[in-house]
Amino acid sequence: MNWKMKWYSILINGVLIVANSCHEKSVNNSRVEELPYYSDAYFTPHWLSSDSDSLIDFHQIPDFSLINQNGEPFTEKNVSNKIYVVNFFFTTCPGICPKVTANLIVVQDAFSPADSILLLSHTVTPGIDSLPRLKKYALEKEVNDTMWQLLTGDREQIYSLGRNSYFVEEDLGIDKPNEAFLHTENFILVDQNRHIRGIYNGLNSASVNQLIKDIRLLKKRMWMIMFVKTIYHVYQLHLNQSRFLEQTNCSSR
Repeated sequence: MNWKMKWYSILINGVLIVANSCHEKSVNNSRVEELPYYSDAYFTPHWLSSDSDSLIDFHQIPDFSLINQNGEPFTEKNVSNKIYVVNFFFTTCPGICPKVTANLIVVQDAFSPADSILLLSHTVTPGIDSLPRLKKYALEKEVNDTMWQLLTGDREQIYSLGRNSYFVEEDLGIDKPNEAFLHTENFILVDQNRHIRGIYNGLNSASVNQLIKDIRLLKKRMWMIMFVKTIYHVYQLHLNQSRFLEQTNCSSR
């Protein structure tokens, strides 16, 4: 098969993928065609295309270095090219945490490890939630550790991530000292480029169901962008190959 036929074959497969994604759209029922981007604690939506120049300097989750329930290092490299959901909890919480955790289990069960979706639960009491305690909690809650990470580490870093990076609290405009306790029911949705794409009430079933739909929408968009980039790359390779063959033929004459 020559390169033109291969190119046509790729295009046909692309059409099938797009057609399939359109079918999924009717199943996902996300609120919008595209999710907005967020850059501050007021969660003012920014409606930007994925290739917008405005995203070059747009708010991103910074690098971090934490440890998961298995005692393994967990950094920003582990979330590279992955969609993930963030929350903050502590294992001895008697109030909102059990319900929030139960709803995260609903999110976990809506996907498989092959979906490249991660759940990151940060303990806000790292001095109490030791690795054995986190591991015990994970086993009790039937956490799938290929998808769901219970994270601990430096308290100052965890609190800075929660308040200054994920904007997870709802006390807008109120600066809190580092010693102020961080406690919230919110889930934060982050895309494969570490941009915030949504905030959800982890106690509300309807909000959690919307989170699942929005994850599916982001996942579909991510794969479509990757597909287009791959198509363009393959096209450039075959175009260069064609030009090289033409130059070779001309030189041999």
